[in-house]
Amino acid sequence: MSILYLISQASLLVQLVMLLLVVLSVVSWYWIFRKWFQIRAAYSDTGTFEREFWSGGDLNTLYQSAAASREDAGGIERIFESGYREFTKLRAKSHDHAAIIDGSRRAMRATQQREMDDLEAHLAFLATVGSVAPYIGLFGTVWGIMNAFRGLANVTTASLASVAPGIAEALVATAIGLFAAIPAVVAYNRFTHDIDRIGIRFDSFMEEFSNILQRHLR
Repeated sequence: MSILYLISQASLLVQLVMLLLVVLSVVSWYWIFRKWFQIRAAYSDTGTFEREFWSGGDLNTLYQSAAASREDAGGIERIFESGYREFTKLRAKSHDHAAIIDGSRRAMRATQQREMDDLEAHLAFLATVGSVAPYIGLFGTVWGIMNAFRGLANVTTASLASVAPGIAEALVATAIGLFAAIPAVVAYNRFTHDIDRIGIRFDSFMEEFSNILQRHLR
C-alpha cells in the first residue's frame, strides 16, 4: 500500500483535508523562502551601510547617496535618510535643539516601524499553519477512522485486516499535517529571532545617530 494508493482510496472529505494541507504547505514554503531571502538581504544591507557610515564619510554625501537610491536602499539606510532629512528641515526653521533632535528621532522611528512591519509581514501565516495544520490533519484522521470502523458493520467477521487499510488512509492526513506544521514552526521561530536582532541594530543605530546629530548642533 503506497502513500498515493492510500490517498486515492481515502474518502472525499479526507482527500479534501489532505488537499488543504498540501496547499498550506506549499504556500508556507513559498513564504519561508521569500522571508529567508528578505532577512538575509536585510542583514547584508545593514552591515554594508554600517561600515560605510562609521568609516567617517561626510553625512551630506551619504544622505545624497541614500536619497538617490531610496527605493533600492536597505532598511537602515532609509532610517538614516529620513532622520537626516528631517534634521536638515528643522535646523533651517528652528533653533530649538531639543525639538530638532526629537523631530529627527520621530522620523527615524516612523521609518523603522515601516521597515519592521515589512520584515514581519506574513509571519502570522507561518504561525497559523504551524498551530492549525496538525489539528486539521487530526480531523481528517478521526473522520477516516470513523469510516473504517463504520465499515465493520457490514462485515460478519471483524479483524484487524478489515480496518487496517482505512486506518492507514486516515493516518496519512496526520502525517501531511505534521509535514506542513513543522517547517512553518521552525521557520517562524528562526525568523522572529532574526528580525528581533535586526530591530535591535536599528534601535542602536538611531540612538548613536541621534547623538551625532546633537553634536552637530553645538
